[in-house]
Amino acid sequence: MPQSPRKPVTLSNAEARHIWLRAQRLDQAAPFGEGPEATRAAVEHLGYVQIDTINVIERCHHHILWSRIPDYRREHLQRAQSVDKSVFEYWTHALSYVPTRDIRFFLAEMKRHRQSPNTWFSAVKKEDLRKVLTLIQRDGALSIRDIDDDVLVEKDHAWASRKPSKRALQLAFYNGTLTISQRSGMVKTYELIERHFGWDKPPSPATDRQILDYMLDRALRAQGVVSLDSICHLDAGRKPEIRQLIEARMRRRQLLPVAIEGAGPVEHWAEPRTLEPGPAPGEETVHILSPFDPLIIQRKRLKLFFGYDHRFEAYVPKDKRLFGYFALPVLAGDKIVAAVDLKADREKQALVVQQWTWIGRGCEAAHKAPIEEALHRFERFQLQG
Repeated sequence: MPQSPRKPVTLSNAEARHIWLRAQRLDQAAPFGEGPEATRAAVEHLGYVQIDTINVIERCHHHILWSRIPDYRREHLQRAQSVDKSVFEYWTHALSYVPTRDIRFFLAEMKRHRQSPNTWFSAVKKEDLRKVLTLIQRDGALSIRDIDDDVLVEKDHAWASRKPSKRALQLAFYNGTLTISQRSGMVKTYELIERHFGWDKPPSPATDRQILDYMLDRALRAQGVVSLDSICHLDAGRKPEIRQLIEARMRRRQLLPVAIEGAGPVEHWAEPRTLEPGPAPGEETVHILSPFDPLIIQRKRLKLFFGYDHRFEAYVPKDKRLFGYFALPVLAGDKIVAAVDLKADREKQALVVQQWTWIGRGCEAAHKAPIEEALHRFERFQLQG
């Protein structure tokens, strides 16, 4: 006889929040230690750290790491990418820093880009691609700024460049011929991938099944309690295969079904050890989070667990904004209690609060002082050399 479905473990929103915060390492002040090595540890635990170009305040990849590493410095990430080579850049749900130990799980995607390039790259001419690869092979790593002999073309997209070499470099990056060996701000330097990593022989690509295992394990480690949406964020095509994998692990009692208060028909799962009682919460920590933080980026999940509906309003007309142009959610303990719209005034060496919105009743009296202290720390981080 087939086994009857296992009864889900019921979690309140508070219990689910605590598990997610513990998985995200936002329930303590310095979970990854100090110094440059903490950056590698943080990226490996989270699985990826999103990169974004918006520069109203410190860019999100530095911000996300600072939220978990109090003594974090920009040069720590530069060292991890360019010296230690413990992280590399590639596409997850967005362009991200990813642990180099996981690179084999991305090699199949690179191969797909070689065999069937995205239509964005259809304008790349063979001679432009040959040109940039020859330059790098002969002269070493370069950025688009090092190429000054392009015949400029008209843009075919607002995000495109007039330099044909730029899109050729991007194509070679996505197909795995090149990797980004360092960044100066948002200017990328490209190098041959084998030369950057010093490979005599490249690692073997993961199989499709190994990639699915990797996706599920990454989500379980960094999210604690997972759903199909949270595992396959912006990658819905893999949901049927991930579901089959989840069901196989449930049969082996490696995963348990979870029912979260207010989730309705949305299914969740967790490893048995994740559902064991954790340590008692310590002193309440305050985190000023990036809107691209992995705790914030999945909006439906955020609303379910925290009852908070974040709005990213940089592209919303000013008269329709509720929280402000670049509002940052403020996490105090296990609750999001405010959204603060900030802007770095680099000329005056100051962090400007443009709007402060309280989330929930009674938050101001309880949290204003610790949030102001956290803002002072964030200002010092913003303006460090």
